[in-house]
Amino acid sequence: MLIQKNPYSDITPVFDKFFDLYGEKSQAQIDRYNQAFVEFKKRFNYNEAYVASSSGRVEVCGNHTDHNGGKVVSCAISLDSLAFFMPNNTNVIRVYSQGYGEICVDLSSNTEIEVGSSASLIKGVAVGLVNYGFKTGGFDAYLTSNVVGGAGISSSASFETLVCEILSFLYNDNKVSKKENAIISQYAENVYFGKPCGLLDQTAIAFGGLKKLDFKNKGEIEVSDVNCDLSGYTLVLINTGGSHADLTEEYAAIPREMKQVASLFGKERLIEIEDYEFFDNITKIKDKVSDRALLRAIHFYEENSRVDGLVLALENSDYVSFLDLIKQSGLSSMWKLQNCMVPSSNDQLIPRALAISSKYLINGANRVHGGGFAGTILNIIDNRFSEQFISKMKEIFGEQMVLPLKVRKKGVCVL
Repeated sequence: MLIQKNPYSDITPVFDKFFDLYGEKSQAQIDRYNQAFVEFKKRFNYNEAYVASSSGRVEVCGNHTDHNGGKVVSCAISLDSLAFFMPNNTNVIRVYSQGYGEICVDLSSNTEIEVGSSASLIKGVAVGLVNYGFKTGGFDAYLTSNVVGGAGISSSASFETLVCEILSFLYNDNKVSKKENAIISQYAENVYFGKPCGLLDQTAIAFGGLKKLDFKNKGEIEVSDVNCDLSGYTLVLINTGGSHADLTEEYAAIPREMKQVASLFGKERLIEIEDYEFFDNITKIKDKVSDRALLRAIHFYEENSRVDGLVLALENSDYVSFLDLIKQSGLSSMWKLQNCMVPSSNDQLIPRALAISSKYLINGANRVHGGGFAGTILNIIDNRFSEQFISKMKEIFGEQMVLPLKVRKKGVCVL
């Protein structure tokens, strides 16, 4: 085991790194770090520690395009999973997670681990690393996270990538690349946690910043920098309070119906069909699939084009066009993709939240966020008006349901 830097006995130097992580050096973060350091030392009987951080993520544009080989603009955000850790010279990983208790995984044991548990994610990451030819080993960690579960900002991906980064740092001389971290973390979630997620969440978190992700090549992902950090804007997620329970079929129907359209052209995914070919033949296929499937395919092609337009707008500092494209994406999700409400339900939490928040948006835009049907909406608002907007949204939806965010510049890292 070769570690390139010494652990911290005094974490004050870490505070200067806060701007790249949180966009500010706030007393709240200083207090959070100090408290976590104290808890780590007390719980595991160490006098020093290494520190690692892994963010959540937000999808800015590209709603439901990745599963058909499309493009997404996604970004790491200023909420994170924070771990103080040390190697323990065993083959056991012990993580004490604030609010959840201790997770203990013996890497040398073949004992079956409960699917869907945090322990299964740790085990899956370790197995994934070994499959890639990397080493693993034990460590002790105290973890605290404000990447809220159920808010569509990828709390599980934040945890997976953090564990992978710690093992890369302690046992692999930091040689696990960001792309390998994302793939290994996805493997852990798919195979050990039991959730068939794509690569979007893990990639956005591993790389950090604002990124354009292209899923054209199956099983691969092309990552491009977007030369903008949206520093003039605040991202505000509003949790509508809806439950994702019993919505599996609603989510599964979207990729399935898009692929039904692709099959009419003898292809598996829509990306394998040029947009002009699809639209030139739309009259020939319109009666061979449901109207909803056809509309969802139209959304795919238009949303893919919007992603390219949005990147160009940001790189040219054309924020009028940027906000207009966000609005277009939201409208397309509403009536073409149709993932803003469940037809069989009287609950219309996402349209309600969009309608209410729109009344208070000044120089901003909003849209459904992530999978849809329940969950969150994304509001993007000029910093000059963000404080009053956030205050009003908290008054309407509740303090805990409104998450103000900034784009985080750094990906998962040991500080």
